[in-house]
Amino acid sequence: MNNINVADKANSSNVTKEQLMADFNVVISDAEALIKATANQGGEAVAAVRAKAEKSLTIAKAKMTATEGALLARAKAASQVTDNYVHENPWQTLGVAACFGLFVGFVLGQR
Repeated sequence: MNNINVADKANSSNVTKEQLMADFNVVISDAEALIKATANQGGEAVAAVRAKAEKSLTIAKAKMTATEGALLARAKAASQVTDNYVHENPWQTLGVAACFGLFVGFVLGQR
């Protein structure tokens, strides 16, 4: 059950990252268009491009907020799963931590 949920969450995380990058690319291109329109023209053309840029920025901010909330929820869930595992398997956790400590000590001792 947990393996399936973890795989599904990883896939949704990748999709979210791709969507976020696409949204930022749109915002950047709209900002560039705004700069070009402001330099060469005035009036309605500038207002239209500025409105489009503001709309794109608002959408990107909303998606960033939603993504931040989702990432926070995933972090809390991962923390809870880790806490449960440590409490259910204290000796295995201690063994893994000791092995990790020995490895880090060995690597740092080689310097």
